[in-house]
Amino acid sequence: MPLTLDHALFHLSAGEAARLLQARELSPVELLDAFLGRIEAVDDRVHSYLLLTADSARASARQAEADIMAGRWRGPLHGIPYAVKDNYYTRGVRTCGGSRLLLDFVPGHDAAVVEKLADAGAVLLGKLNTWEYGTGNGGVYFDLPFEPARNPWNLDHFTGGSSTGSGAAVAAGTAMVAMGSDTTGSVRLPAAACGLQGMKPTYGRISRHGILPNCYSMDTPGPLTWTVEDSAIMLRAVAGHDARDPGSANVPVADYLVALEDGVRGLTIGVLRDLGSETGLVDPANRAGLEDMARVLQAQGARLVDVVLPAPVSDYRAVTSVINWSESLTIHERDLQERGADMGYALRDKLMSGYTTRAVDYLAAQRRRRELTAATNAMLKSVDAVIAPCAYHVAPPFADNDIVRTFTSENACPPFNASGHPAMTICTGFDAGGLPTNAQVVGRWFDEATVLRVARAYERETDWRARRPLS
Repeated sequence: MPLTLDHALFHLSAGEAARLLQARELSPVELLDAFLGRIEAVDDRVHSYLLLTADSARASARQAEADIMAGRWRGPLHGIPYAVKDNYYTRGVRTCGGSRLLLDFVPGHDAAVVEKLADAGAVLLGKLNTWEYGTGNGGVYFDLPFEPARNPWNLDHFTGGSSTGSGAAVAAGTAMVAMGSDTTGSVRLPAAACGLQGMKPTYGRISRHGILPNCYSMDTPGPLTWTVEDSAIMLRAVAGHDARDPGSANVPVADYLVALEDGVRGLTIGVLRDLGSETGLVDPANRAGLEDMARVLQAQGARLVDVVLPAPVSDYRAVTSVINWSESLTIHERDLQERGADMGYALRDKLMSGYTTRAVDYLAAQRRRRELTAATNAMLKSVDAVIAPCAYHVAPPFADNDIVRTFTSENACPPFNASGHPAMTICTGFDAGGLPTNAQVVGRWFDEATVLRVARAYERETDWRARRPLS
């Protein structure tokens, strides 16, 4: 059943709040108090947080207020309350990844993303719910030390995984913006389930330093936000090269706000309707959302062309699964051997899949991945951007774990994890039951600016951002 609270400061977007803060029409302390009150009011049911850092957040908000009043405004994140998935290291603050194995782990340093957000003046609210170690087998088994996060649109329904708390928090208004991580969809699927805009940038665009690893060759941090503008603000703050991350790309970072409102007139946008044997798996409401996006973009002057992937989605899924299983086991094998009984079933089951994967299978998957990446890149180079399905289904109820696993397995996320291209989930409306529908915008390597521009062009012409789950 939905929750009911009055509209308040916690329903501002980060961009809206930033303009008020800069103009000194809103205090960072007042804004933080609104979020802390919201958390107290609803999070015993939503379960977006594993740990709240209220005292340090108050100190940060007071400092932000003093700085802004003294004319030392740092930019659009100064004084903005945010939270991170609990696989991000936070100096002096427990980082447990939702696992019994790490309940006593307190890092001695911050993740690179947390460092950058602190430099931007953002206010850390706490650590958000996640699947164990930020990974799993797609199911939810209620066997971890924390209650799973709930979908604010319907508390009996799944949030998507593995950035569960990140999706729940931004939708519920318990964080203004949040950071998650995406290996085979773990930013985009929670964004899709919770009606958010979820950006998986190009692999290497954001440093992974200080984030619990899951799969070295595919892990990608990314923001979950209420608006496209908020995603652009977050990405501009956290993107950039970091020598501490061997996968970090030394590529210039654009100011993603500059061209955000330029529209799509003159752009050629590919529409990925044909998913081969999986085309019929997409819910009618999600298919309708994709077609609505195509109609809106065409009406704004974009040229639309049909595109197809160079291989079935199942090929990409098979490749990313083998790579993910193998690399995850190399990270967690000792923990599995020594403390496997303390792990939840989902993590243990996934790691056991790594044991059954041969070295020749891993190498073959990497070879096939290179072929798929080159062919996918050729398709994306033929257009300015692509719109495509993301999650095939709306958020399912927790009551049937088979359906939950279907949600996490039947989606069009893996192609762009395999290839590393930027891909962003966009809310396209709601089904007859009031659950959010979704599609994704995909771009060329390191061209997040065009992805955001296309997403914003659609968002601007719809009223989906006016609808909140907890009002």
